[in-house]
Amino acid sequence: MIEVVRPGPLATVQDLGRPGLAHLGVPRSGAADERALRLANRLVGNPEGAACVEFTFGGGSVRFHVDAWVAVTGAPLPVCIDGRTHGTNAPCHVRRGAVLELSTPSLGLRSYLAVRGGITVDSVLGSRSTDLLSGLGPAPLSPGTRLPVGPAANLGAITVDVAPVPRMPETPVLRILAGPRGDWFTDDAMATLTSTPYQVSPDSNRVGVRLDGPPLARSRGGELGSEGMVTGSIQVPPSGLPIIFLADHPTTGGYPVVAVLAAASVPDAAQLRPGQHVRFRS
Repeated sequence: MIEVVRPGPLATVQDLGRPGLAHLGVPRSGAADERALRLANRLVGNPEGAACVEFTFGGGSVRFHVDAWVAVTGAPLPVCIDGRTHGTNAPCHVRRGAVLELSTPSLGLRSYLAVRGGITVDSVLGSRSTDLLSGLGPAPLSPGTRLPVGPAANLGAITVDVAPVPRMPETPVLRILAGPRGDWFTDDAMATLTSTPYQVSPDSNRVGVRLDGPPLARSRGGELGSEGMVTGSIQVPPSGLPIIFLADHPTTGGYPVVAVLAAASVPDAAQLRPGQHVRFRS
């Protein structure tokens, strides 16, 4: 059992989400940066999809009521256990009664705490993930929340001391594919999207990243009927300013999608922080 002392700006339980239920109106949700969650679990010998705690902009702390192995990945930030500094992207042993504290990340936005055995809150529709849009899964974490930890007896051995992870770029470049509604935009809309940096709006969250910059001009007006949406879709509302859909996006949308992120760029989009600049490349 671990206990939340301080959740920071936002802390939620996340795993790999609820895939395959979009036709029922159930979003996938899950870790915004799936790559970081998988790495955290591998470092402590968990299955890659075990539930972890996702911290947004750090600032959290948890108390351990059992001895445990842990790892912190994602946005790089100082990690202290009872006042002693420990590195990220590496397994670390925590003794019963110790308090693990996360400071503010120097780059990126979301960090992941994996505990050997996984967080074993109740599963909803096959996942322990908190979905902030639909309300499925456990509530966002608050001071005093206690999280059960699963058994570690049958897990794989911890065999890695540290995982080398590339430094996050100051201005990420996200790879994109042409979207299904390119015909709703002028011929130079894609050139505008890929030639000018955009700035991340403070109005961004786990549902989507809102961007400020040059608007993308439409070639046709009118309304588009609602259609299915996938993570990484770049939807363009009437303002012309793009929105990148993240993990908690709705299953359908009524604005045209000009482009879709390549799968490898979705974790990078999940680490964008307000005020940061980002570029797109076909």
